[in-house]
Amino acid sequence: MVDTEPHLPSRRSRYLTHLEESTRKTRDDLWKIQSYNVLTLRRHSLSEISGSFGDLGTLLPILIALTVSNTISLSSTLIFSGLANIYTGLLFGIPLPVQPMKAVAAVALAQDFKREEIASAGLFVAAAIGFLSITGLIGWFTKVIPVPVVKGIQVGTGLSLIISAGALFSQSEYPNMIRPALNALIPVLSFFSLPASSTFRRVPYALILLLIGILFIIIFDFFGEVSSNTPLPHAPPWFRIWHPHTFVPSWPSFRRGMVDAGIGQLPLTTLNSVIAVAFLAQDLLPNVKAPSTTSLGLSVMVINIVGCWFGAMPVCHGSGGLAAQYRFGARSGASIIFLGSLKLFLGLFASEFALHAFIYFPGVLLCILVIAAGLELVKVGESLNTAGARDLSPLKRASTDEESAHNGKDHRRAADLTEEERKRRWAVMFMTVAGILAFKNDAVGFLAGMLCHWSFQLQDSWEERRSRLGGYTRLETTLHDDAA
Repeated sequence: MVDTEPHLPSRRSRYLTHLEESTRKTRDDLWKIQSYNVLTLRRHSLSEISGSFGDLGTLLPILIALTVSNTISLSSTLIFSGLANIYTGLLFGIPLPVQPMKAVAAVALAQDFKREEIASAGLFVAAAIGFLSITGLIGWFTKVIPVPVVKGIQVGTGLSLIISAGALFSQSEYPNMIRPALNALIPVLSFFSLPASSTFRRVPYALILLLIGILFIIIFDFFGEVSSNTPLPHAPPWFRIWHPHTFVPSWPSFRRGMVDAGIGQLPLTTLNSVIAVAFLAQDLLPNVKAPSTTSLGLSVMVINIVGCWFGAMPVCHGSGGLAAQYRFGARSGASIIFLGSLKLFLGLFASEFALHAFIYFPGVLLCILVIAAGLELVKVGESLNTAGARDLSPLKRASTDEESAHNGKDHRRAADLTEEERKRRWAVMFMTVAGILAFKNDAVGFLAGMLCHWSFQLQDSWEERRSRLGGYTRLETTLHDDAA
């Protein structure tokens, strides 16, 4: 008797087939990303290089403060953040920044952390974000957060950057004889540079500002008169090879770093460094495949799990840095691959020289970079009630309609929104912004926005229930009158 029944593939063969397809897809995606990086760099090389320096305004002040206080190793930070820049540029193909964990840095400076304690905070955040990413919780979290709340986090972060920009100049160290000239230079540079950078996008403004900063550093060295109490780098030679040193934090150090700094950083990293970045990448670069929140979370985990053991500064991604690099011309991963290569060289061979240059880089120029980044991030909020919003985009209709059958969400088009719905979305976004600005905390802003969103939902449920009960009451009255 001939067996005519088809043989079903075994579990092992199905697994191997799935693995082969996944490998092929990954290889094809990586090839497309590298092709995009190379093509963009060839066509807009100056813009890509200029955009790579757009995030210096948020990086340098924290990096200098932590280095001078001996809380981190500058050479290790430059090396591992440079490697992170290179691999994120190759992996994602967008100008994804590598920024300091700001809450951890603030606590470390205020409480005089040692290297073991700041490393412990970074390791805790990395482990927590990795757990949320591997289990899929961060992907679920992203789906249930309303778009107005995410927009509020982005706008609040942008306004916070603008507010903090003025402090960069007041904390800068300049020769006394040229300070009046720099005071007069601030409004002039701000007035001409910021509007011009919006109109003439191809001009490499960040690169020009960097060259001006290098010129100022040469002038400072020439005059040799600095009104500063900041410890200076060691005497020349500034070029020396990196000698790695590793350490394992003790339990008391790990506990202090986790409790005092890590727990406070966790919501900031989740909201601003993962979720807001994923949304912002879609807004700024709609023609490029945006990284998922899971991949961004795993990226943060890998960077810190590797670097913190060597005394590197705890880092993450950030929507402000992405907006800054985009504002000054970066459109692909080639920009941060260039930046990462420069960091890697300085960390391996010239960390003392880098610290000298960082300390004397004019704060007025960093101030302009930070303001530009804040303005670019604030602009994202204008698309809240348009087709540019993620939940209102026509390109997302097919997928979101399928999702709505499972999670009960009401996905609408921008044209379908009533005036009341538009006002509510603005209210939720600005409530989130208000919480961030008032308490200087993303977690508080997130909670404020969610409470506002839930209050509107509760109001709608109450009105629906009351109208339904009112209908039942009218029906009973009608039947009673007919019976009479």
